[in-house]
Amino acid sequence: MAISIKTQEDIEGMRLAGRLGSEVLDYITPFVKPGVTTGELDRLCHEYMTNVQGTIPAPLNYAPPGYTPYPKAICTSVNDVICHGIPGDKVLKNGDVVNLDITIITKDGYHGDNSRMFYIGPPSILAKRLSEVTYDCMWLGIAQVRPGNHFGDIGHAIQVHAEKAGYSVVREFCGHGIGKGFHEEPQVLHYGKPGTGEELKPGMIFTIEPMINAGRREIREMGDGWTIKTKDRSLSAQWEHMVLVTETGYEVLTLSAGSPLPPSFIA
Repeated sequence: MAISIKTQEDIEGMRLAGRLGSEVLDYITPFVKPGVTTGELDRLCHEYMTNVQGTIPAPLNYAPPGYTPYPKAICTSVNDVICHGIPGDKVLKNGDVVNLDITIITKDGYHGDNSRMFYIGPPSILAKRLSEVTYDCMWLGIAQVRPGNHFGDIGHAIQVHAEKAGYSVVREFCGHGIGKGFHEEPQVLHYGKPGTGEELKPGMIFTIEPMINAGRREIREMGDGWTIKTKDRSLSAQWEHMVLVTETGYEVLTLSAGSPLPPSFIA
């Protein structure tokens, strides 16, 4: 299936969706602290989306082929959970790290998809370094986005930085095209060779969301059919932005007042 080139109307709709998706993360930030359950974070985000923003949580009842419908509004991936952690009665405690993955749908049908890492109390040195390296991986991938470059350039930049730090890149899950569809073409791999894959063209919109493990890259799927953990139980981290290819480079669509600043190497 071809990669869609968004119209100006689509791009405006995606700018709004991206900002709203990021604002959910801004809203929930003060609640992410020791003693809160992942289920409570889900409830707060769900209410904020529906009652304050007038948006729809995209994950709720989302069911790709072969999957049971996802039962919650957000994903909460704690410690060795790589992605798709289902919120529930897990109580967050000092030393935990958690990724909150938020995707909203606007009233016009556009998706805004992003995620951030959060520390519960002071993080361990390992957790802090893993999160920071993963954040830099995401931005190094974003920095490769410009017309004429290829998707392999994005993956290569991420893989080189992660592996140089002694970490591994999860291969089974990746970024994706996005618009009025939650998951569109292409798949955006977080590893690869420069100059390979489709060429980037203005008007493409996709996510860059590297999942980086402190240990080996192998995964295991839990019995709920959604939760993915590291096979060796090592920590995992993920950051995600939604990016538009412009005529001259890129525009990050999932930015809001509370977004962490880009690393110093991003001009």
